[in-house]
Amino acid sequence: MKKIAFIFPGQGAQSVGMGEDIYENYKEGKQVYDTANEVLNKKISTICFEGPEEDLKLTINTQPAIVTTSIALLESLKSKLDITPDYTAGHSLGEYCAMYTAGVMSLENTLKLIQKRADLMGETKGGSMAAVLNATEEQLKAGLEEGSKIGYVDVANYNSPVQVVITGDENAVKATSEYLIANGVRRVVPLAVSGAFHSQYMKNAGGKFEEYLMDFELNDAKLPVITNVDANETILANEFKSKMPKQIYSSVHWTQTIQKMIANGVDTFVEIGPGKVLAGLNKKISMDITTYNVFDKESLENTVNAIKEQLVAG
Repeated sequence: MKKIAFIFPGQGAQSVGMGEDIYENYKEGKQVYDTANEVLNKKISTICFEGPEEDLKLTINTQPAIVTTSIALLESLKSKLDITPDYTAGHSLGEYCAMYTAGVMSLENTLKLIQKRADLMGETKGGSMAAVLNATEEQLKAGLEEGSKIGYVDVANYNSPVQVVITGDENAVKATSEYLIANGVRRVVPLAVSGAFHSQYMKNAGGKFEEYLMDFELNDAKLPVITNVDANETILANEFKSKMPKQIYSSVHWTQTIQKMIANGVDTFVEIGPGKVLAGLNKKISMDITTYNVFDKESLENTVNAIKEQLVAG
């Protein structure tokens, strides 16, 4: 095994029932949920395990629910596998799990910060988003130029070489989408979101988050976190502090993040959190890497066994 990275999913990965078997089978996982219930002053465990889906889908619940579940899975994995990753990263809100993994923040502070982020993003209305599939760079550029004649439109997420998400004014996103379809892009899918995430619509939320963040003590990272805003290695506490507010309204450079880790020798990724979204994106980014998933008890045990075998073979 060359190098290993832990990666964490973002909004959209949630599902009712997530983490319940971890809560029941691992004391480390249970402890994370119990701490989250206390710190957030709401039954985040009940929202994860029982829903209803309408509640889980609300941004103010989705973000802390995914972070709590991902960290519960991480702590359960660590209890079974003594391994420190060479790098870590997270998609959008998943970056908070990556910072926790690298020791930048305590569990309590991670939960407080993600809840504040969720509250501010949930309050921000207006705008829309759409997923663009299999567009060339030229097509995308032309589409954004066309949409920009109507209003503000930008790229929210560079998810893989064949999938980007656009964000901005509703009419500008619509005009961009229509242009792309008319010019040979087969699929553009409007997303059911409460607002235009990772866009200038979120700038005010970023400013308020920056004020809230001032009262928090962050640590330098114990291992490099590849950050969304620039796909660069980040270690210093003050760099995290300047990037965290920007991340709310900046593009998520996920393709570039994975490519950076591959260029630095990572050949094994472990996606820790609900679902398998990032594993799917990884297949589109590179066929030369292995991605394991940890989303429940069975997948956790399978991943532990597979990595132990790899370490013996390596």
